[in-house]
Amino acid sequence: MSRPAASPARRPATRPATRRAPERSTPAAGGALGPVPFFVAVVVVLNLIGLVMVLSASSVVSIEVYGSAWRVFERQLMWTAVGGLAFVVASRLDYHLWQRWTVWITGLAALLCTVVLVPGIGLVAGGSRRWLGVGWFGFQPSELAKLAVVLFAADLLDRRADAVGDWRSVLKPVLLVALSLCGLVYIEPDLDTTVVLVLVTASVLVVGGVRLRHLGVLAMVGTAALAAAAVAEPYRRARVLTFLQAGGDASNTGYQIVQSFIALGSGGVTGVGLGAGRAKWHFLPNAHTDFVFSIIGEELGLIGCLLVLALFVAFAGFAVTIAMRASDRFGMLCATGIAVWVAAQAAINIGGVTGVLPVSGIPLPFVSFGGSSLVMTMLAAGIVVNIGRSAAGAATAATAPTAARRR
Repeated sequence: MSRPAASPARRPATRPATRRAPERSTPAAGGALGPVPFFVAVVVVLNLIGLVMVLSASSVVSIEVYGSAWRVFERQLMWTAVGGLAFVVASRLDYHLWQRWTVWITGLAALLCTVVLVPGIGLVAGGSRRWLGVGWFGFQPSELAKLAVVLFAADLLDRRADAVGDWRSVLKPVLLVALSLCGLVYIEPDLDTTVVLVLVTASVLVVGGVRLRHLGVLAMVGTAALAAAAVAEPYRRARVLTFLQAGGDASNTGYQIVQSFIALGSGGVTGVGLGAGRAKWHFLPNAHTDFVFSIIGEELGLIGCLLVLALFVAFAGFAVTIAMRASDRFGMLCATGIAVWVAAQAAINIGGVTGVLPVSGIPLPFVSFGGSSLVMTMLAAGIVVNIGRSAAGAATAATAPTAARRR
């Protein structure tokens, strides 16, 4: 009997060739930056508007004082260049270095805010001793105090995140430093900047997770203290009464706000034209500083005012978005504090100019004439940019291993 024919050897089964998934490239730095490019664009546009409006609003005063319509503008252009340099350096400097320097910056701010109060050292302008001067250079220590408050509160809430509910470990030291700086600035006197410092501190504490019951007590005490401070001096009481009376005595205490209303109303929707405003011809005092928004309304109209408002809203919105995407707690708190700093200062200035709030002596960020405010605000904006870039870099690095495994 013959054996059955052997069946041919079966080849081992082979897996069907699979099609390799196309490689996904890691997003380029520019595409991964999220809101950072838009934030930078907002800062640039605000600075450009500031330069144009300072040139227009200061031309009359500049001719009378310096003999040239360009002199005040040239000074502002110089400060814009210095601020731009500070912005670029801060945007490229690792923001964690600011955390290391927090104690030194806070100490320097406290020292300068104390020195400026010494007669013969601090310069008096408008009844306030706010300036330190060396030759033609003047500096307001209160501008450094804003940055110091942001850094100190963010640093402490970051390092003591586990004890954020303990008021002795977190709330007490933050309040000690913040209230000390607020007290020094208030003595100058500068109530408007004091309010900004309070709002910045409160915002960082809220985002940092401090208990609401503690914040509620502080809010009530702080509101009562600010209300008392608002009527503690005769000129402040006059401002409040002028505000409540919608202008008050137009020939005395209400003169400036009434002239501001006239300038804003004269502009209509589209404005009288850039450079063609009349308010700067000695009708509106401080046209290129505290009341530059009135000149914007007169010469660029409602459209110009809404554009500036939209830019400040965009600044705050992009800064908060960067804060939410920050790679660590310190970056989140810093970006939040800086967003509130600029937004609160803009709101106080514009509110005073439009009659929504009592008249203030605080500049409009990026737009009003002034070196200290512009340079420090640009430095702070640069820190926000670096926080956004660091977060984008961390996100790109995190996606790189996944992309490599897919290959």
